[in-house]
Amino acid sequence: MKTLIAIPAFNEQDSLGKVIADVAGHFDLDDVVVVDDGSTDRTFEIAQGAGVHVLRHSVNLGVGAAMGTAFQYAARRGYERLIQFDADGQHRPEFLQLLLDDMGDFDIVIGSRFADGGYFRTTWARRNVMRIIAWVVSRYARSRLTDVTSGFRASGPRAIALFAQHYPVEYLGDTVESIVLAARQGLRVKEVPVQMNERFAGLPSQSFLRAFLYTGRIFLILVLATFRNAPPSIAKKREEAKVE
Repeated sequence: MKTLIAIPAFNEQDSLGKVIADVAGHFDLDDVVVVDDGSTDRTFEIAQGAGVHVLRHSVNLGVGAAMGTAFQYAARRGYERLIQFDADGQHRPEFLQLLLDDMGDFDIVIGSRFADGGYFRTTWARRNVMRIIAWVVSRYARSRLTDVTSGFRASGPRAIALFAQHYPVEYLGDTVESIVLAARQGLRVKEVPVQMNERFAGLPSQSFLRAFLYTGRIFLILVLATFRNAPPSIAKKREEAKVE
């Protein structure tokens, strides 16, 4: 199946070159796209020089918007699978194929740092916030998830079709809310254990305070989602199109 590696990047000039070189050892660069999300450093020039496809936002819109652009690109180009691979060096290319091999009948496969007793260094408070969010989102996905804030994930054809139309752009929306959206559309989600690195360079896009404050917003969204009608599913839209 035709697979796209999508790398969202914002001011990642110090790590992007190595990340692309690492990916090149596992995938053809013709199937790699970097979405430069309004960087003010040399991110765009480094991506162009590395021989990958490059899309560029004129201003910084956030990871969610960058991935939305990547999903639209994948849908237009006929890709059947898309893997998000971050530009900061945390994701390890040797696990790319694992995500694809484990897709089967699932629509989204998340690379989890914590599945099967895995470990990733983080603060005690932040880890517990992540556990709470993962427990709640697991109820929606009807699958045990441990790392719903992981951006290392593979999406299949139905997920690409959905996310090309709408992909959450708020802080952490590209991770947590996208799973809820997919689950409410009847898409199947699972996770597989992976290992991740510390960032090669640059600053993380989130802090514990932001993550803690966002927890309240996530719970509000989940409560509202329980009571409001879900939009028509992708499958239903396809059936309606056939009738017409």
